Amino acid sequence: MDTLSDSVFPVQCDIRVRQADLGRDDAVSTIGMARWLEDARIRVKLPRFERLVGAGEFGSHQIIFVSQGVERLSSVHRDDADIQVHTGIRRIGRSSFTYEQAVFAGGERVGRGEATVLHLGPSGPLELPDELIADLTELALPDSSETAAPRPGAERRQRDYYAFFVRLPARIADVDANRHVNYLALATWYDEAIAVFTAAALGEAGLVPADLSPSSYRIDYLGEVTYPGDYEIGVRVRAFGENSVDYELGLFRGHTCLGVADARGSRGVLSAKSLGGLR
Repeated sequence: MDTLSDSVFPVQCDIRVRQADLGRDDAVSTIGMARWLEDARIRVKLPRFERLVGAGEFGSHQIIFVSQGVERLSSVHRDDADIQVHTGIRRIGRSSFTYEQAVFAGGERVGRGEATVLHLGPSGPLELPDELIADLTELALPDSSETAAPRPGAERRQRDYYAFFVRLPARIADVDANRHVNYLALATWYDEAIAVFTAAALGEAGLVPADLSPSSYRIDYLGEVTYPGDYEIGVRVRAFGENSVDYELGLFRGHTCLGVADARGSRGVLSAKSLGGLR
């Protein structure tokens, strides 16, 4: 995700910190920041496209998330002032487009994110209508013609690529209006898997230290996660340094991979031995 000046983002919206946004360290969590990005995207107005849909001139369709990313650049707390999310359009494709976003607190950039969405009809991807393209073009950021990020390699979809697994059942509270598990709910599943792995690596039954929670996620959605259902998340350590750990994760139902994610967290007191065994 590139760093852009706050002045180039065409849409800004104010954010109020909610209790549910806070992590165990009393600062806004990465998942909490992802919710802010979602709130800001919902507020983006697409007037031409909204009129087209309202007039019944655009057929049955769903807006499906292909991928999303979020990164906390510094801590944000409940009493921080002037919190805003700035939003623009990074890429416009044939059937999809990509948001780019930045989070500011007191004029300082404290986070960033992106999300790619696909317009899907009963028979597959739908070509974006001219009205929507016109709306998106007005929100386009500089260099918004860049190509999309490459998809993860095929090996990431194989169960035997991962060394550690966490079982998670789908919960009815995770299901949204599209009748599948919501994409933000899935982000919390990856958070849970890393927490379980970290607890196992530390050999502790209690809470994982708050500073080991991931500060960034990049998530690719590969298939529909439905309720009811039992799922597993595979965890693999791609690399680690003195201060950080890079994780690779895969979401499975049986042998079918429904999503993959990359995450970065603090290493803290995690030993090289415990991390090396999952590479």
